[in-house]
This record gives sequence, structure tokens and C-alpha cells, in this order.
Amino acid sequence: MQSIQNLEKIATQVRRDIIRMVHGASSGHVGGPMGSADFLVALYFEIMQPDPHHFSMDGVGEDIFFLSNGHLSAGWYSVLARYGYFDFKELATFRKMGSRLQGHPACHEGLPGIRMSSGSLGQGLSVSIGAALAKKLNKDEHLVYCLMGDGELEEGQNWEALMLAPAHEVDNLIAVVDYNGQQIDGPVDAVLPLGDLEEKFTSFGWKVLTMYGNDMTEVVDTLKKAQWFTNQGKPVMVLMKTHMGYGVDFMTDNHEWHGVPPNDEQMKIALSQLQETLGDY
Repeated sequence: MQSIQNLEKIATQVRRDIIRMVHGASSGHVGGPMGSADFLVALYFEIMQPDPHHFSMDGVGEDIFFLSNGHLSAGWYSVLARYGYFDFKELATFRKMGSRLQGHPACHEGLPGIRMSSGSLGQGLSVSIGAALAKKLNKDEHLVYCLMGDGELEEGQNWEALMLAPAHEVDNLIAVVDYNGQQIDGPVDAVLPLGDLEEKFTSFGWKVLTMYGNDMTEVVDTLKKAQWFTNQGKPVMVLMKTHMGYGVDFMTDNHEWHGVPPNDEQMKIALSQLQETLGDY
């Protein structure tokens, strides 16, 4: 068990990693990963607690996670490294030629912790449902988690998956939508409004929870509550309100930081707002 204070320290370091990784590569995404850092830290260090030293692609006998919105890779790589899947110094190779840490997660690179290549949006929920059904067939009582973006919900495949999971009682699945209201072209409501997602998911047959994703206590408590609602006949959906670019004032809630690397001065300012807690790579 981790204290909330320690989880917050890890999340702060993850945000530092994200800024430095994207700056070092001169490309990548900072906004989404910064907003979802608390969730990813809580998921690995407190909720799933997988064994990083015995990673297997099939994930038998442990909870597993799929990142559907693959452009959040910098945050996920940082969490995987800080949790012990690989040396955190490898984070310096992010998006470099020949690196295992590609801009979007890729299975063929053989990076521990990655079970799905993602980047083409809208596919992660379908994969997660398949994995959850496989666990049922194998009588594996562990859970499957999936993180999606709100802009990603504009992809039609998601809605087929959202109908299928309740129809087949895929109740060992916890899906999370990073609901920051921003996407690469602007506010989600200006590009393609999603309407009342809580009402929609409920009408589709999901058990729906909501949480503020930039409060570590609320994230941990809600995810534990979500676990309690599994194995009761319905898949579980968590609508997670976050702030894009959370932790750095000039990035927060600004869609322009969806996929823009900080320059030298911007990185210096950003890091001054994020205290080093675990040591930089």
C-alpha cells in the first residue's frame, strides 16, 4: 500500500519526465499525459500492483491495462519505468531512432508492459473487451483496465464496443475516459459535442462512476469503488474529469499543448513548477 503523499510525489516526477522526454525528442504530446498522470500512477502503484519482473504478453494471473489513446505514451512509459519494468534512464531515448520507446506504444519493440500497439484511435476498448472475455474463458478472476480519450469517442468503433460489452456481461472490465474536454483541433464540444456521456453509457448498460482525475485521493477511492462493482453483470465505466497539461500553469486546459514540445525556456519554466521527487533520468 502506498500513501497518498507518496503517490502524489511519483505523479509529480512522472510529469517532470514527460516534459523532459518530449523536449528531448522535439516532438510528442505533453497535455494529455500530464492530465492523466495521477490515474496511471494510482493504477499501477496502488490498484493493479502487477509484477514488473515477470511480464508476459497473455497477462494470465494478473490485472492488465491497455492504453487506447496511445499519444499519451510519454506518461505511460514514465510510469512503467518508475514502477520497475525497465531502467528509467531509458526514458532518455523517447522517440529516438531505434528506441523501444516509440511515439506511440508498439509491441514489436519488445518493451515490457506493452501488450497492444496503439495510436490509431478507437481500438483500445475493443481489445480490452477481448482480453476480458479471454480471462473469463480461462477462469482468471483478474481485471482488465482501459484508458480512452474523450476526443477518441468520436471514433465509431467505440460505440460498437460500448454496446457489445454489456450485451455479453463483460463485468471484469473497468474502462476510463480521460474527459479533459480538449483535442488536437480545439475543445471537444466545438469539434463534435459528445452530449451527456454519463446518460449515454448508462443507457447502453454500463455501471457509470465519475471522478476528478487530478485529485489522488479521489482517484484511488473511485478506482477501488469501481473494483467493487465488477463481477456484478455489468462492465464499469469511469468518467474522469482532468485538466490537460495539469501541473504547469501555461499548459493547463490549453488544447495547443495537445501535441507541441516545449522549447528550452518553456521547459525551464515548467520544471520550476514541478518538484523533483525521485531523481531525473
